[in-house]
Amino acid sequence: MRRQPRLSFFVDYAIGRPIARRRVIGGLVAFSVLPSALAQTTRVYRIGVLSQWVTRDYIASRLEPALRQRGYEIGRSIVIDYRLAPNDPQRLATLGAELVATKVDVIIAPTNPDVLVAKRLTSSIPIVMLFGLVPVEVGLVQSLAHPGGNVTGTTVQGPGFAGKFLELLRDTVPNLRRVALMWEPDYSGITHYAEIVVTAARSMGLELIRVPIRSPDDVDAAFSRLSVSRPDALFVSATGVIELQMAHVIESAARLRLPAIYGSKSAVISGGLMSYTANQTELVSRHTAIVDRILKGARPADIPVEEPTTFELVINLKTARALGLVIPQDVLLRADEVIR
Repeated sequence: MRRQPRLSFFVDYAIGRPIARRRVIGGLVAFSVLPSALAQTTRVYRIGVLSQWVTRDYIASRLEPALRQRGYEIGRSIVIDYRLAPNDPQRLATLGAELVATKVDVIIAPTNPDVLVAKRLTSSIPIVMLFGLVPVEVGLVQSLAHPGGNVTGTTVQGPGFAGKFLELLRDTVPNLRRVALMWEPDYSGITHYAEIVVTAARSMGLELIRVPIRSPDDVDAAFSRLSVSRPDALFVSATGVIELQMAHVIESAARLRLPAIYGSKSAVISGGLMSYTANQTELVSRHTAIVDRILKGARPADIPVEEPTTFELVINLKTARALGLVIPQDVLLRADEVIR
């Protein structure tokens, strides 16, 4: 009589046939090992953060929650290696070389100077910028729609952004005629941006005075000149050296009773008059989405650089009162946040 092939022990168990203890134990062991084996094969991604300007607290408090929202577990499915060198480009290059040597999956380089350092070190590891400034003009990408290399990410400005700063000053400061632009000539991309501001000012019939800041020592000298030239308002760019000296800038502007608009919300929280910036929550969310796409296999060359679509106007009424300035109601109605 031909012997029928045995079915699995699961069928035996289901219909009540006796099962050898050894076979049952073997099956249970196989199932107990399976989750462990799967855990061992789970991919752990490594992100390197390289910057000479952005602090770890700023990045960690925004990037890590955004990654968690996309299902990553910090320290388990994703490891973040922070390599920061405050205001030290030479050391940043050394730290960047270390990241490249460890073959991280992605390098987050928040600002233009950070991207330039990373780009010189690798043409294969994806680089994602956060606060890109005119990235096409400075050669970080071929175009916004088609980056073409190993760099992509988000920018902090869109078309007409510089003009919006000047419009807000014009709508806030009575009889605005002369505006001083505090800028950092050595910061990558800022020269192109300054030309955009000049063009916007000219189209509005405003005179623009350029006030260069190259080192912390330049701040006092700059305000000494402003005390003589007496512009009607001040436009402060939020780049490297200036950002590090922001408290001093705010205090000096207050001393001259000079209305100022800033490129960072933190400046207004610290006592500046007003700021107009890309919405940071949206910016980080879109930036993290790009990082996620790259980790899942997309090439940076094929991921368009994204410009911000949502901006925030923040006004400090306490500072306005100290300046003897009455903020028009229509400007207040445009504000996303008013500090009273």
